[in-house]
Amino acid sequence: MKIKISKFGNLLVSRPEGKEAFLAAKAYTLKHGETEFVLDFSDVDVLTPSWADEVISGIKREFKNTTIKYENITNPSVKETLNMIIETL
Repeated sequence: MKIKISKFGNLLVSRPEGKEAFLAAKAYTLKHGETEFVLDFSDVDVLTPSWADEVISGIKREFKNTTIKYENITNPSVKETLNMIIETL
């Protein structure tokens, strides 16, 4: 299942906003039984570690048997944030 992250905005900066985004995705988009989630970061201008941590950690916690892949991560903000977050998870 592909999730277009920009539907949550193009400036993804705070932990509370990340938590809200995860809860919304969990309620309306993320489905148990999926084997893979693809997070598409196209059109995201700024991504902070706190926002990304809330979303990615939430997915890993709730959907333990699901693989997470990342697309369109060439933006320096997205790339560096994901490098930081993925190393700590």
